[in-house]
Amino acid sequence: MDRQRVLIATVVANAGDNTYVIVLPESVLGFWTPTVERLWREALRGGNLTVIAGAAVLDGSGYDNVLVAISANQSEILYRERMPVPGSMWQPWRAWTGDAGGARAHFFTNPVVVAGGNRIVPLICYEQLVVWPALQSMLHSPDIIVATGNGWWTSGTSIVAIQQASSIAWAKLFGLPLVSAFNR
Repeated sequence: MDRQRVLIATVVANAGDNTYVIVLPESVLGFWTPTVERLWREALRGGNLTVIAGAAVLDGSGYDNVLVAISANQSEILYRERMPVPGSMWQPWRAWTGDAGGARAHFFTNPVVVAGGNRIVPLICYEQLVVWPALQSMLHSPDIIVATGNGWWTSGTSIVAIQQASSIAWAKLFGLPLVSAFNR
C-alpha cells in the first residue's frame, strides 16, 4: 500500500489544472483489487482527473493483463490485452493439460475502447510489435493510440526503444496522435 500511496502522490503532484487524463505504464498498479481501487478513488476525490494505468486481474484460472480507468466517481477495466507475449505470459497449453496459470489472450475483443469521449487504440507492450492488434483496431475508426509498456526487465537492451519506434510508426501510418507510458 505504501507503493500505491507514493504513486498516487506522484500523479496528483504532476496533474496540472487543465490535466484530465494521465496514462501510466503497464503493470504499474500491480494486482487490481477492491482495496487498490478504493485507495485510488478516494485519493482522486474532489478532482476531475482520470488515471489510465496497467494492472493484473487474477482469478483461479490465470490472469488478465489490463488497463484500468480510475476517477473519483468510478473505475473500470478499460481493456484486456489481446496478445500477451507467447510463452512467458500467454501459455495456452496449460489449459490443454488441465493446469491453471498464464495470461489470457482476448484476440477479438475490445480493439477500441472509449475513455473521456475518445476512441482509444490500447496497445500493451508486445502488441505494439505485432500487426494484428493495430490493424484490428484501425478498422474501428479510433481517435488516438495509447501505448503502454513495462520495460524494467529489459535493462541494457533496445526493447523499449523498438516498442516506442513501432508505436510512433503506427501513429504516423494512420495519422493518429500517440500517448505512451513506459517504466524502466
